[in-house]
This record gives sequence, structure tokens and C-alpha cells, in this order.
Amino acid sequence: MKTTLQELDDKYLVTFDGDLDTAAAVEVDQILKPLYTSKGKDIEIECKKLQYISSSGLRILSRIIKGVRAAGNKATMKDVKDDIMTVLRLTGLVSLFEFE
Repeated sequence: MKTTLQELDDKYLVTFDGDLDTAAAVEVDQILKPLYTSKGKDIEIECKKLQYISSSGLRILSRIIKGVRAAGNKATMKDVKDDIMTVLRLTGLVSLFEFE
């Protein structure tokens, strides 16, 4: 799993590449820790290369959305594959994010 986090002028940009599973979650959690208190910036999550997400990955997304909402900002997920969108719908996370 490759995860990148870039801080741009007006937002954070996260890119996922691979499987966001239990084995990858610890490292991804450390990389994305700044997003848990998003400090007034919107967050854009690029999912074009995200192949799989486990419950550990869903917990990371939940932490991100809590930080974003507490700061009054928004989180947008881009290019989410159908099978991952199905998981987000089943867990109710789909209602918390914006999608492009």
C-alpha cells in the first residue's frame, strides 16, 4: 500500500494506491495523523488506485471525517471504484463524504 499526503495552499491531498487492509493500516494511520485535526483545510482523497478497504481502513476514514467536521471543512473522495463505494454505502460512510 502506498499512501501519500500533500499539504497544498487550500487543502490536503491524499492518494491511496493498493489495498488499505489491516496490514497497511498502522503505517497509513501514521501518515494521515495530521488529518485527524485538519486545521481548517478541506481534504481531497484520490481513490483511483485503491483496490480494497478493510474495517481498519474504514476506521481511518472515520477519524478523518471527524477532524474535518470539527474544523467546519469538507472531505471529498474522488474516483472511487464501485466495490469500494458499495462498502462505503453499507457502512454509512457514504453520507459523510462528498464524491467526484
